[in-house]
Amino acid sequence: MNKNEGFIDRTLRIILGLLLLAMVFIGPQTLWGYVGLIPLVTGVVGFCPLYKIFGLSSCPLKS
Repeated sequence: MNKNEGFIDRTLRIILGLLLLAMVFIGPQTLWGYVGLIPLVTGVVGFCPLYKIFGLSSCPLKS
């Protein structure tokens, strides 16, 4: 599994994931906040399956 996300992309995904996940505990306290797990995990791992399907990459290094 090659990385296909750059530093800025990963950082934004982690921040967005944490903000969405926070909705489960604070704010509207809705279960929709668990959707934040998707960008959080892809940001931490550095691999996005949708990027792979569409042939996209924001990673400056080619592996």
